[in-house]
Amino acid sequence: MIVCHCTNITDHDIRAAIDWMRTADPQTIITPGKIYHALGKSADCGGCMPLFLDTMRSDDNLKVPMQLRTLRSAATQEKAHEGRSQGHRISQQISAA
Repeated sequence: MIVCHCTNITDHDIRAAIDWMRTADPQTIITPGKIYHALGKSADCGGCMPLFLDTMRSDDNLKVPMQLRTLRSAATQEKAHEGRSQGHRISQQISAA
């Protein structure tokens, strides 16, 4: 089935690109841009993007590697502990001293 008429990309092309990328680097994050690049093409009008994404999501090899699945929650926890200490402005530091 043709997914992108502008660049003549089929569902088979998308799945083959995903399989190739996953084989080349099992921990890569696969995006539509990477698929276009792997196929030597670029997005044109974007009208195909909903079907393009549905085709990607239906491929079992698209899954995010287990090692990378917890990165978002770890980053959120780190941000909760980040931040400036009280009195980070020079005027506040002078008055506190």
